[in-house]
Amino acid sequence: MKLALVTETFPPEINGVAMTFGVIARELGRRGHEVTVYRPRRDDLLRGAARPSEYVECPLPGLPIPGYPLLRLGLPAVGRLRRRWRGDPPDLVHVATEGPLGASAITAARQLGIPVTSSFHTNFHAYTSHYRSGLLHGLVLAWLRRVHNRTRRTFAPTEELCAELAATGFRDLAVLSRGVDTWQFHPARRCPALRQQWGAAPDDPVVIHVGRMAAEKNYPLLFRAYAAMRAANPRCRFVLAGEGPLKPALSRSHPECIFEGVFSREEIGRHYASADLYVHASLTETFGNVLTEALASGLAVVGFDYAAARQFVTHGRSGLVAPCDAPEDLIEFAVMLATDGMLRTQLRAAARAAVELQSWDRVIGKFEAELQAVAAEGSGEPQEVPA
Repeated sequence: MKLALVTETFPPEINGVAMTFGVIARELGRRGHEVTVYRPRRDDLLRGAARPSEYVECPLPGLPIPGYPLLRLGLPAVGRLRRRWRGDPPDLVHVATEGPLGASAITAARQLGIPVTSSFHTNFHAYTSHYRSGLLHGLVLAWLRRVHNRTRRTFAPTEELCAELAATGFRDLAVLSRGVDTWQFHPARRCPALRQQWGAAPDDPVVIHVGRMAAEKNYPLLFRAYAAMRAANPRCRFVLAGEGPLKPALSRSHPECIFEGVFSREEIGRHYASADLYVHASLTETFGNVLTEALASGLAVVGFDYAAARQFVTHGRSGLVAPCDAPEDLIEFAVMLATDGMLRTQLRAAARAAVELQSWDRVIGKFEAELQAVAAEGSGEPQEVPA
């Protein structure tokens, strides 16, 4: 197939959506598909970077997101995309993000009669309460529903999320799960020198957290858990890897923690494997790639019982899960992991087996078949009249 992948975030940006679609574009290209990625221009990140051979990139205008310069918002591009696709139409357009660029791609594809699908990755409507804009919840949800319902298929990461979206009026839903690179994330990457750099003795429990440092990630609860763990076991070390708008304030408020920066996939794999525990306090994930990466790296994990944790963690066997409405249970479980060396060892031994079969090859094979089925339906007549 000739595929157009439209996304407002893509490697070398580091976040779950960028990582997921970097892998998908690469692997679909390796399977013989002609993949073009349409993304906001990022000359600042791409200058001098190696360009993959499995796909080509088509940069489009974009602007930094206010207060979040690490990410860019694509600008509306209906006319630009329509002109390009009229002369050289793809067999299918897949839209990974719901911003102005993604919405433009859906409009252009429908006007030209090109099949278009989409992915639901981020609970933007759930983020509103974290940014003091709870009144916008309904408007954001309505926008997301309109964007996705204009596509022939909307892919979400879990059956659980598909059911939630269907209950709020989303149509034509299917699962696009997340794989985990079990070579990149492996206990064998453990590095004693890195632990020494963190000030951790061989038997000191190291807790790591990887992710975007933003309000929706529930950092107040995470640091409450850290404080309780440290009070119960002063030998605990806390490492946070990532960037985001909260990082300056968090690093000032928590000098007891080690704040690392942003790393390559290979380097972050070494950081995971060199730790012992992972505490996942977020309640807004659609999947939670970090949790499967932690499991693959052989860490004892604790999180809430939803998304990836519900799918891959068996409580007491491969990790610990708390009910979503029980933050005190999450803290209690985190303290258990900080103080019970035998439990940590038991959970770490079982963690990797929980995700070893969740290969990207299997996930992308299913996604490829779904896209081929939609493309085989044919382009039909244009679904919208160009303005």
